[in-house]
Amino acid sequence: YDLARAHALYNAIVAPAVPMLDGVNHIFIVPDRALQSLPFNVLVTEPPPAAEGLAAYRATSWLARRYAMSTLPSASALRALRELARPTRAADPFVGFGDPDLKGPLGGTRSINASQLFLRSGQANVRALRELSPLPETADELRALARTLGAPDTAVYLRDRATVRQVRGATLSSYRVIAFATHGLTAGELTGVMEPGLIMTPLNQASAEDDGILSASEIAALRLDADWVILSACNTAAADGAPGAEALSGLARAFFYAGSRALLVSHWAVAS
Repeated sequence: YDLARAHALYNAIVAPAVPMLDGVNHIFIVPDRALQSLPFNVLVTEPPPAAEGLAAYRATSWLARRYAMSTLPSASALRALRELARPTRAADPFVGFGDPDLKGPLGGTRSINASQLFLRSGQANVRALRELSPLPETADELRALARTLGAPDTAVYLRDRATVRQVRGATLSSYRVIAFATHGLTAGELTGVMEPGLIMTPLNQASAEDDGILSASEIAALRLDADWVILSACNTAAADGAPGAEALSGLARAFFYAGSRALLVSHWAVAS
C-alpha cells in the first residue's frame, strides 16, 4: 500500500476541510467518479513513518483513527434516511450464511475466476461451483459474530444449510444484523454476465430457484428490516461493471433495495 500517495491524497481532498471539523467524529462521504472506488478510511493524515513492512502500517496515522466514516450515494440520501427510515422491528439479533460446501483446493482469497462458472444458457455450472476453494474460516467468523451479538448457534447457516433456497425461504425481516461470508462474484468479470452475486452451497442439480449463486436480482427481492448487512467477500464495494456505473456494487444496492439501512463492504480481495 502506497502510504506516501495516500498521504498526498489526504492533503488534496480532506485536509482543506479539517478546520471545519472541530468536534466532529463521524464523516459522511459522497464520492464522485474515480473517488467512488477510494476507501477514504485508509487515507493517511501524517507523513508516513520511516519504518518498513507491517511495522510501518502499525505506526501509520490512518484517517479511520480520527473519524468514523460512512459513504452515501448522495447528500439527499442522508436526509431521507433520517426522516423516513423507521427503527427496525426485527426481534432477533443476528443471522449468518457462509462456509459453503465446496470441494476445491484450500487456500487463496474469497474471490473467484468466473470464466467457468456459467453454461451457455446463462445458468450456473454446478460442477464448476463445487470445485471452488472451500472457506472453513468463514464458519469461525460467523460463529464469533453470533456470540458477540448474543445469537444462538442455530442462527448460523453453514455447509449444506448455506443455500440460495435457504436464504430465499428464511424470514430475514426478523434479523437486525445479517452477514454473508463467502466467495463474491463481481459483475463484469465474465462477458455477458453483468450481475454480481454471492456463492452459496450448490445443489446436485441447478434450478431456476437455486443455481448456487445468490444474485443481485434475487437479493433485491428479499424482505429485510436490518440495521446492518455485512458482505464479507472480495470487492463487494466494486462498481457493478456497467459503463459509467455509480458507487457501490450491484450487491450493495440490492441489499439497500431489500431493506438494509447500512452495509459493510470491501474494496479489495479478502484473504481467507
